Amino acid sequence: MRRLFLLLGLALLVGCGASHRGPAGGSTIAATWIDKHGSGELVRGPGEKPVERMDLSPRSPAVKQLALFAQFTDAHVRDEESPARVPFLDRYGSPFNSTFRPQEALSPQVLAGTVSAIDRLRPQAVIDGGDLIDNAQQNEMTQALAVLRGGVVDPNSAAPGYSGVQSASDPDPLFYRPGVDAPTDPGLLAVAERRFRSPGLRAPWYPVLGNHDVLAQGEVAPTPAIEAVAVGSRRVTELPQGFSLPPDAASFARQEVAGLLAHGLPGRTAYTPPDPTRRLMSADEVLSRLRAASHVGGSGPQLQYSFDIGPSVRGIVLDTIDRVQGSGGVLTPDQVTWLGAQLRAAGSRYVVVFTHQPLTSYPAGAAALSLLDQDPHVVAVVSGDTHRNRIVPRRSAAGGYWLITTSSLADYPQQARAFRLSRTANGHVVLETWMIDHDDSNMAGAARELSYLDVQGGRPLGFAGRPADRNARLYK
Repeated sequence: MRRLFLLLGLALLVGCGASHRGPAGGSTIAATWIDKHGSGELVRGPGEKPVERMDLSPRSPAVKQLALFAQFTDAHVRDEESPARVPFLDRYGSPFNSTFRPQEALSPQVLAGTVSAIDRLRPQAVIDGGDLIDNAQQNEMTQALAVLRGGVVDPNSAAPGYSGVQSASDPDPLFYRPGVDAPTDPGLLAVAERRFRSPGLRAPWYPVLGNHDVLAQGEVAPTPAIEAVAVGSRRVTELPQGFSLPPDAASFARQEVAGLLAHGLPGRTAYTPPDPTRRLMSADEVLSRLRAASHVGGSGPQLQYSFDIGPSVRGIVLDTIDRVQGSGGVLTPDQVTWLGAQLRAAGSRYVVVFTHQPLTSYPAGAAALSLLDQDPHVVAVVSGDTHRNRIVPRRSAAGGYWLITTSSLADYPQQARAFRLSRTANGHVVLETWMIDHDDSNMAGAARELSYLDVQGGRPLGFAGRPADRNARLYK
């Protein structure tokens, strides 16, 4: 039985992915998707009221809105047909999890549905939290920026139609084939490759760099050997018999990739139509395209800058991405010094810091947190990377602030996050936050349903978080 539906015997569901649903996106305070009967089928249900969180300050009514903004993160817009991807690693287990996702062919459609839902919020700013694309490929960036800019998006690569592990003719039991496996959806791949129109973001948007934006599969810097695979016509379907994988993804990228590709592709391979636009971009090229598309400007080897969200709030973006190896965060002393200068320049304005990896997830982040601990104007540090909704208070002598991570668009629940900062009657502030469901046009609804059923995705791993990690009022 295909690994996608080992959980709860979901092969018994007939056609649950075929409705495709209507727009039905927006604030989860009003309504959201629920598994009403525990059957694995999502239906519209009541919304989730915000949880009052008074860990840092007592409750007080909001009296004046200071800023309204939104964040989406980890869209992982991908060329699911690319031979430079490694879905076959799923068969080897941890730590190589979710190298294949059943909904992966619909990543640009999910991002477009998110854009549409965010536009209805009418925020002052939108933050892309990193991992906008999946594999540092030129054509992935072209797709993602077309979605954010608005207009026609062409998700197809190479020859017309789909060629890859989800083809109905693929015999590998590891992968879900929508044309023949339950829940069957014979038209899914055809729609996934079809051009569609994105509304584009109406508000200014601000990119945060992610490891997948500049590293092959988010783990290793592009090399000529990896690029040759990306633009070539053969893809690996299975590693050589008896091949032993190292115990962690970092050592695999560092020690094994070059050796594996030294004499061409290893193991069993299959033909895939080639495409020169699958070439891997340098980090400088990625930064140049993000700066130009978002109009944030700037120069230099790091994507870090500050911006205003109305007159009362300053956003600060940190670049925490290792350009050589690994998905863990990095932060240099010079960057911490730069952060201190940005905090001083913000003056009496409230500050929200944006990073890809949470600052608590790696040792070098401690220096930045120590600096933020001293500033009473810091309201929150907002991150992605973990694919998980979580809100944690960080107490400090200066009053503390909130550490917030947001779920990905790649895995269930495929939600973005909205924020409203308001002054309260007692002279403090409250940061209201709530999740946003994407619209379901162009099969984005089918993507959510498949992500819910995926045994390696957000439902079994709890990526949606607790109610208090989703919709909350955070007093400071």
